[in-house]
Amino acid sequence: MSITSDMTPDQLAHACSIAMHENDHTAKALGMEIIETRAGFAHLEMVVRKDMLNGHAICHGGMIFTLADTSFAHACNSYNKVTVASGCTIDFAAPGFEGDRLKAIAEERHRKGRTGVYDITIYNQKDQALAFFRGKSHQINGVLVDDSDESALHGTKGE
Repeated sequence: MSITSDMTPDQLAHACSIAMHENDHTAKALGMEIIETRAGFAHLEMVVRKDMLNGHAICHGGMIFTLADTSFAHACNSYNKVTVASGCTIDFAAPGFEGDRLKAIAEERHRKGRTGVYDITIYNQKDQALAFFRGKSHQINGVLVDDSDESALHGTKGE
């Protein structure tokens, strides 16, 4: 029996999240932090910096989209099956400002076969909703964590 098959779904989700983050140079460059990952769920956060502001002195929509998309990726890859976006939309409800701590909560709505639907809400530090993102996923070949990656299996990779 393999080590990954002995893990609980939430332990596996955590290991997958760590493995993904280790190779996600964009998320690291933007200062994204993994707060929590469970099967079909992810919570990531990021602080809005001056270099993330647009010409209106508010957080660039692309930065908010990237945070939402990254939390979506962590939620839909939580089953250790490489999964990519097949489509997504975002609706902006309110602006983010320099110094705001943005929180992305990704929740699985439907998963069957190789596809899934996930809703991600972006909040500021006052728990005000700033954006609503819906992502559709498609599973491809491969795994994020295999039994040879002991550090990821024990949740220590990159920590």
